[in-house]
Amino acid sequence: MGSLIISTVVGAVAFMVGAYFLKGVRVDSFGQAIIVTIAISVLTCTLGEFIEFITPDKTLNWLTFGFFQFIMDALIIWVASKLLKKFEVSSFITAIILAIIVSVVTSIFYSIL
Repeated sequence: MGSLIISTVVGAVAFMVGAYFLKGVRVDSFGQAIIVTIAISVLTCTLGEFIEFITPDKTLNWLTFGFFQFIMDALIIWVASKLLKKFEVSSFITAIILAIIVSVVTSIFYSIL
């Protein structure tokens, strides 16, 4: 349970960092960032699994040197921005950049922890 809380807080911090650096991203508060993190986790478990079902082998991810994973993450972020009122992403390109920022920030946090 503790690791779930830590993952949620780290994800929320990552989204706040992304919103700070990207003009096309709006997250109103840290509480909203936690809601965004939870919503994206749920979407990853549902929509993400469906996307992986469509592309069952990792060939596409391998051929793109992992960039396809950022596209999948950006798609989930884009869907979350359409479902949540206080979370806005201006474009799909912004969602890709946000996915990269969130990945980098969470990697830095987990390497420190």
